[in-house]
Amino acid sequence: TALLQFAPGSEKRPPILQFGRPPMKVLVPVKRVLDYNVKVRVKSDKSGVDLANVKMSMNPFDEIAVEEAVRLKEKGIVTEIVAVSIGVAQAQAEIRTALAMGADRGILVTTDVDVEPLAVAKLLKAIVAEEQPGLVLMGKQAIDGDNNAVGQMLAALLDWPQATFASKVEIADGSAKVTREVDGGLQTLDVKLPAVVTTDLRLNEPRYASLPNIMKAKSKPLAQK
Repeated sequence: TALLQFAPGSEKRPPILQFGRPPMKVLVPVKRVLDYNVKVRVKSDKSGVDLANVKMSMNPFDEIAVEEAVRLKEKGIVTEIVAVSIGVAQAQAEIRTALAMGADRGILVTTDVDVEPLAVAKLLKAIVAEEQPGLVLMGKQAIDGDNNAVGQMLAALLDWPQATFASKVEIADGSAKVTREVDGGLQTLDVKLPAVVTTDLRLNEPRYASLPNIMKAKSKPLAQK
């Protein structure tokens, strides 16, 4: 097991990884959704929700996933965080929010089509094949569609272990110990990495991005596909 060491007098600096611990990349999908504080309006033709001139933001469950990834990086367990979104060009704003919170770089798969969960899972599978992360950490569901399906579908397509509805995540020795919320209480799973983990509300409380980090996020790499 790799340990963390601190250089003398550097208690406030990020932890230095001891030699021998392999680098670990985390992929965090984030979705642009109608802000949860906004009152929803239906289009006049009843075809869907009216998104014109309303505030959009990152899906709250995805925000929790980003926060957890950043905390794992602060502990020295994770070396790189990649935020990925699938959607319109304006979704860059949500990726920049993730970068301001602490992600290292972003990927935007641009499309004007409202992509269904299976298509999202297939696109994420292609990103995973390119990036080769050790963990996919994502919100359990988006607050617009409430499908709660992409994480499970992605795990099935990748043939990876999955742990959904995580309220606690501990990573050590190439596996993740995940406490998940179920109807009867709490269940603890041990899954080998790489794996897909979806986050629940009680996992953490996401931080607010500071102004210096918001400015730094503007210069972090964001690739479009």
